[in-house]
Amino acid sequence: MPMPTSDAQRSSLTSPTPYARRTPWFDPPATRGHRLTLICFPYAGGAASAFRDWQPDLPGDVRLCPVHLPGRGKRFREAPVRRLNDLVDMVGPALIPLLDTPFAFFGHSMGALLAFEVTRWLRREGSWRPEGIYLSGSRPPDARVLDDPPSHALPETEFIARLRELNGTPVELLDDAEARALLIPVLRADFESVHHYEYIPEAPLAIPIYVYGGLRDAIAPAEALTNWSRQTTGPFACHHFNGGHFYIQECRAAFMERLSVDLARNQAR
Repeated sequence: MPMPTSDAQRSSLTSPTPYARRTPWFDPPATRGHRLTLICFPYAGGAASAFRDWQPDLPGDVRLCPVHLPGRGKRFREAPVRRLNDLVDMVGPALIPLLDTPFAFFGHSMGALLAFEVTRWLRREGSWRPEGIYLSGSRPPDARVLDDPPSHALPETEFIARLRELNGTPVELLDDAEARALLIPVLRADFESVHHYEYIPEAPLAIPIYVYGGLRDAIAPAEALTNWSRQTTGPFACHHFNGGHFYIQECRAAFMERLSVDLARNQAR
């Protein structure tokens, strides 16, 4: 869904019904009586299913809503998007139906950049503003370090070795030829989208930013994460866990507890 280019198209975004009928980007949230919708963006190669068991560990008044990205999960027949900025222009309008009640964003790695840029898209296109964004495993957008050579362009053997090094893709999938045939194109496209991501400076956001990372993460090292504070004039907090890039899996219980505390405290402001 392209970004609107006319006033008429922009005004149509305020009516959620047409989008709610046809969008494949999210499932109708299951919980009711919620105070906050937590919209989650997956990491490279990840699907909405990465968040499927989070709901019981979140505060009771928070409903979980993972985003379905093209090329995976229920949308596996679609081509993945190879430019993150293009994906932002698609996701932004598609999320409008969820934004009639308080909401927040969470994203890990590629998902963190996507959550950040969708937040800025919403600010440019209208008055929608998340109550906070919760960003994990990602360097700040203005302090990125590019792979050399680019990971997405590596020969398959080297690319698979790179995935094993990151330790975020289940080994059983990497060892299965049929699973690899489905997964590798999506991962290459996602890595390419991050590699070609273009950060354009804008005024800092005026919302809370919470940042999380692993102490052994070479992609988003702990010392780099505090620089996310440059992207907000609001509250900022940074938490570290004893894990690598996928500490959210290695240290799941500790991370979920910290995220739940931050969600509750932010709602109490």
